[in-house]
Parts: sequence; structure tokens; C-alpha cells
Amino acid sequence: MNNADSLPGWSLHPQLEQDSVTIADLPLSRLLLSRDANYPWLLLVPRHPGASEVIDLGSVEQGQLMTEIDLVSRALKAVTNCDKLNIAAIGNVVPQLHIHIVARRRDDPAWPKPVWGAAAACPYDLAARESFIAALRRQIGLL
Repeated sequence: MNNADSLPGWSLHPQLEQDSVTIADLPLSRLLLSRDANYPWLLLVPRHPGASEVIDLGSVEQGQLMTEIDLVSRALKAVTNCDKLNIAAIGNVVPQLHIHIVARRRDDPAWPKPVWGAAAACPYDLAARESFIAALRRQIGLL
């Protein structure tokens, strides 16, 4: 799916655009990777204009979102062999509906606390980032 398949009027929130890189467009959502290499941190952003809550989506879209959360979470767990997945739709800073899927390890900078604000953001090495994205795409079945 490409950007042309987004509903009219949809665009990625500027903060999400700044803080992440696009991995792919799934049937409902844009899949993003956070630029913070402290944690393997993905985001799913439904391409539905004006949605700020899961309840803003219709029941079919909600089902599709759950399917995408499942697919992406399983892929992230397989690629990272993490100890725990944190999945949340917070949206206190960025009002656009987005789902955080964060792979957590017992030795990560924030364990066992939430990742927000626990450590200064650390940029990815470009080669490592591209390798990680390729592994995720393979696991999801996009390659």
C-alpha cells in the first residue's frame, strides 16, 4: 500500500515525521521506526484523518488495527528476542492516533520503568538501522 491509499486529508503529524523513519505502509497503518536507538521502538499510525482515539475508527478498522498490532508485535519480538513488549496508545503529546510497540530488555536504559524520558535519545548508526528495518520487513513478509 502506498501513500495514495490514505484517506483524503490524512498526513503524518510533524512530530512523528521528525522522530521516526517510515518502514512501510500496511493496509491501514503507516509503520514507523523511532529514531531513538536506545530501544527497538515501532509506531503504527492509522491513515485515518482526524483519528486521535481507537474509538474514532470504525469496527472494521479497529479489527484491522489489532491485526496489524499482532503482526508487527510478533515480528519485533522475533527480530529482537526481547524480554517484554510494551504496547500503548498514549497520545498526550501527539494527538494523532498512533500505537507504540517497544521491545524491552532487562538491560535497557529504562528497565523496568517506562521508556519516555528515561534516557537521552540516541541516533541509530545508518547501517544498523537499515539492517534492522530489512529484518523487520522480512519478518512481516514485505520483502
